[in-house]
Amino acid sequence: MTYPSGRPTEDAVAMMRYDANKKSVIVAYLLWFFLGMFGMHRFYLGRWFSGLILLLFTLVAGALYVVLVGMALMAIPGLWWLIDALLIPGMTRSYNNELVDEVSC
Repeated sequence: MTYPSGRPTEDAVAMMRYDANKKSVIVAYLLWFFLGMFGMHRFYLGRWFSGLILLLFTLVAGALYVVLVGMALMAIPGLWWLIDALLIPGMTRSYNNELVDEVSC
């Protein structure tokens, strides 16, 4: 829809902004599968703080892996990685719902 002057309506602009910025569950799962231990799927879905914590856990556990303490510590990001497989659809939906609220104002 457009105004008589040829400019798009506010609703059309909001829809275009939503389509340009929405997140995909498929992309999130690909990031989870290949880079999930580093929290990249969480960064993608706008969860910066928890993504940073997961990244730090993985890096610290990896550094301590040499002295065998890292084996036990690697269980934390490993479990988190597995649980996130179930949480990704909800995190994506939450991000997209917040985006709808943002662009509709």
